[in-house]
Amino acid sequence: MEFEAQIPVAVYEPTRGWFPGVRWRELWEYRELLYFLTWRDIKIRYKQAALGVAWAVIQPLLTMVIFSVIFGRLAKLPSDGLPYPVFSFAALLPWQFFANSLSRAGSSLVANSNLLTKIYFPRLVIPLSAVGAGLVDFAISFVVLLGLLLFYHITPTWAIFTLPLFILLAAVTAIAVGLWLSALNVQYRDVQHLIPFIIQAWMYASPVAYSAGLIPTGTWRIIYGLNPMAGVIQGFRWALLGAEPPGLLFLVSVVVVVVLLVTGVMYFQKMEESFADVV
Repeated sequence: MEFEAQIPVAVYEPTRGWFPGVRWRELWEYRELLYFLTWRDIKIRYKQAALGVAWAVIQPLLTMVIFSVIFGRLAKLPSDGLPYPVFSFAALLPWQFFANSLSRAGSSLVANSNLLTKIYFPRLVIPLSAVGAGLVDFAISFVVLLGLLLFYHITPTWAIFTLPLFILLAAVTAIAVGLWLSALNVQYRDVQHLIPFIIQAWMYASPVAYSAGLIPTGTWRIIYGLNPMAGVIQGFRWALLGAEPPGLLFLVSVVVVVVLLVTGVMYFQKMEESFADVV
């Protein structure tokens, strides 16, 4: 009697509707893929670079010097009573992390089109890996910030223990907006040309070169908090430098990020079934 080998077959069907839900268990099963995609992005970025990971420090340092000359010495913008170099660098650190993560996440699906059309895996892994790679640059630059705190004899208070919360908010903001942009970029390739403009305009709308204290309290502060990075940056300055607490800015920012994340996941999964055909 002949026996035929039974080969297990897994059938994957695209999620449908606007509320499909995230397959959290499936994402966990593909955690190694997330790790390798993140590590691959890091190696590609610094491959054959003469200065290597030093670029993670050079970029925010040079920007800090430019800001210190233009906005600190010439424009004489207030810096909450803090030395302007450390005042601006404390804002540039989360901003560079957010901006670089958003730039990579927004174009991540198109950049990995060869993977999308060949094998199955949770597509959310791709933009998540783009944001994860930015954490390495952040960690390297953070060491420089600690050096600046020592140089200017600034001792953080107990508020420094809240710093991971603001790092998480910056990462989730990049993921939320990155999901929208990455899905839109598959359908409309104009988005990849729009992303640098969005990041540049967003920086001027965030308290990177100036203090959030310039924004009047009340209604205007609530409106300003609709920019999630306003709460993140002010939170960084409070946690590290003892500046004004983010307060209402942070609360409004958290609400906005939650809305962006939920709608971003919904739109991403709605469009996911057509990624392989369109990309």
